[in-house]
Amino acid sequence: MGRSATLSSTQRSRSRGFSMVELAVSMTVMLILTAIAIPSLMRSFRTYQLNDAASRLADMLKFTRFEAVRRNRQVCFLMQQSGATWIIGTDSNPNCPGTFDVNGKQQVITGFAALLPAGTAPSPTAITSKLGALTTKSGSNGSVAFDARGAIRVGGNVSTSVFVFYIGSTSDPESGYRAVVLLPAGSIQIWSAPNGGPWQQIS
Repeated sequence: MGRSATLSSTQRSRSRGFSMVELAVSMTVMLILTAIAIPSLMRSFRTYQLNDAASRLADMLKFTRFEAVRRNRQVCFLMQQSGATWIIGTDSNPNCPGTFDVNGKQQVITGFAALLPAGTAPSPTAITSKLGALTTKSGSNGSVAFDARGAIRVGGNVSTSVFVFYIGSTSDPESGYRAVVLLPAGSIQIWSAPNGGPWQQIS
């Protein structure tokens, strides 16, 4: 009786655990699934970063335009680089470019996504065929002036230029690019392109 009880207890104890072979197989399967999932997760995260940077840039342009209309006078959108970081915000002084408003709304674009100069992103043929010639505003410090009607002003006159801000990563072009397009009347479009193009409007 005692021997039978001991054997039964030993069998139950063994059934609760894993053998080394089972553990090795489980770990191998887990590593394979992880190796498959990580690149997909990284691509999704990079896409999110690009979309987030484009949305924040577009929102700041819209906010500056709204402030110009609300205050019934010219308000400037400013863009300044500090190392790998870009700071964007508003300047209520009508003489662009000036300095950011004290305690004014600002956004920071840094890390993976950066504001790129012309020639870095894919050729904007698809955009220019729809909107005409583009003037690149990203890649260096600059400003855009919105008048009391929300239109773009250049040198005191209503602009005829279509401005574009390119967003992407110089170290990881395979993740693609975004373009925030600012039309003379002040409306905004966002375009997307894989590395090499073509561009497609997404909003």
